[in-house]
Amino acid sequence: MERTLIIFKPDAMNRNLVGRILTRFEDKGLRIAALKLQKSPRSQVEKHYAVHKERPFYGSLVEFMTSSPVILAVLEGPEAIAIVRNLLGATNGRKASPGTIRGDFGLDQQYNLVHASDGPETAREEIELFFKPEEIVSYERATDRWIVSNG
Repeated sequence: MERTLIIFKPDAMNRNLVGRILTRFEDKGLRIAALKLQKSPRSQVEKHYAVHKERPFYGSLVEFMTSSPVILAVLEGPEAIAIVRNLLGATNGRKASPGTIRGDFGLDQQYNLVHASDGPETAREEIELFFKPEEIVSYERATDRWIVSNG
């Protein structure tokens, strides 16, 4: 079972899209393993986006991500990282395909609604940055046998 971090960014929060977006992940069959609302400390956001520190958009990205509360979630399922990224669509909402989250709800590169981990190692690091181990719950749903076969 693979896990991924997603962050509902301030634009998703302020546009009241969190429920609609989260429903799409659940409709696909992914399980919510952790979920919390927080006003992210600047230091945490800077660490999270440190890979972009030298890029011209870094400062505005940090300002954006600390401008409002966000919702953090850990989703799990087979190939959860690829599934989430496919559901999200291209980073730039103007270029994202219709039917994807960003294609249906987004028009911008920075205001792109949701952050999602881009690989297994990144997911592990991001989850550890935002969640304590005891905040993550693995469980089986009665419907799981109808979503993924054992083979």
